[in-house]
Amino acid sequence: MNLILKPGREKSLLRRHPWIFSGAVQRVEHDPAAGATVDIFSSGGDFLARAAFSPQSQIRARAWTFANEPVDAEFFRGKIRAALAKRLTLNVQRSTNAIRLVYAESDGLPGLIVDRYGDVLVLQSLTTGSEFWKQTIADILLEETGLSAIYERSDADVRELEGLPSVTGILRGTITNLQLPTLAPGASAGVTIYENDLKFSVNFSEGHKTGFYLDQRANRLRVRELAQGRDVLDCFCYTGGFTVNALAGGATSVLSVDSSAEALKLVGENVARNGLSAQSHAWREGDVFQLLRKFRDEGRSFDMIVLDPPKFAPTAAQAEKAARGYKDINLLAFKLLRAGGLLVTFSCSGGVDASLFQRIVAGAALDAGVDAQIVEHLAQASDHPVALNFPEGMYLKGLVCVKG
Repeated sequence: MNLILKPGREKSLLRRHPWIFSGAVQRVEHDPAAGATVDIFSSGGDFLARAAFSPQSQIRARAWTFANEPVDAEFFRGKIRAALAKRLTLNVQRSTNAIRLVYAESDGLPGLIVDRYGDVLVLQSLTTGSEFWKQTIADILLEETGLSAIYERSDADVRELEGLPSVTGILRGTITNLQLPTLAPGASAGVTIYENDLKFSVNFSEGHKTGFYLDQRANRLRVRELAQGRDVLDCFCYTGGFTVNALAGGATSVLSVDSSAEALKLVGENVARNGLSAQSHAWREGDVFQLLRKFRDEGRSFDMIVLDPPKFAPTAAQAEKAARGYKDINLLAFKLLRAGGLLVTFSCSGGVDASLFQRIVAGAALDAGVDAQIVEHLAQASDHPVALNFPEGMYLKGLVCVKG
């Protein structure tokens, strides 16, 4: 089964970028099934790549390999082994038992996310290619890790673009063998993980992404290092990763803000689980934009503000609308910061690159009428690597700013 490109549309593949968009395709031969492996040829007949076919997506195919090699079970075993070996080299496990083991295109496995939470693997299949090979990949993951259970969280919105339904539930093994709650219909499942010397509950059956923001690991530690003696506002706090670290770092007080009552309940549990002062911690449920305006109108102020909002712009097409949202919350944060205070602000939107994000934050400071300096640039944790041929893998941008 072959996919032939239009003349001149092979340049990205020659640079080993794995995506083939529908507009670059001249024709598809032999009617491949969704997720089936197809050979990619230039209009002149040159072999370029071997890829997974996706008939409904604008990304019509994603390259597994740029070599003329079989794409079979042993191919995936080799890719998974390489990804696991990379994490061992990084020595991430020295400080945590919650690690991203496979990061999609950045590990040469487009559409596949695999996170480890203690003795449970959580798998996301986001494309037709990873879906086509999912059962084979699941078997290999258990063989190569020595674990016995995989929970599937293939419920991201991007699956709709691939023509795939949402799928969640146990993919391999039995969760009860791992001393977790029985997964009756509607029930949640979770584990307690550790990160440095702190513990967190992770709901991998219903939580955001695969249950926890593993990509913020190093940045949580940095907040901990900077929090001593500060009054901290943690916005979009989710289950309290930054809150717990700020309290552990000696923050005078932490106010956690989120729109989810369920998430805020877990924040309180995580604070208690780590033996941290409940008297130093408060929380508010509500829309963060509205609460920031309310705090401004009340004349409240803080020594440190953490802004870790959800994805405002999945693609560049939404960047302009997202920029307004990012500017709004950063402007309000600058107004709420005391002189010498720290703003730790993030964007996880793929459609907003680092330079645009910095310009947005600079514009927010200007409109807030404050002087501020960037003292640190932050990024995703090392178990979320960025392949040089796939810069889209770099999505998390962070700045630490000091208000003058």
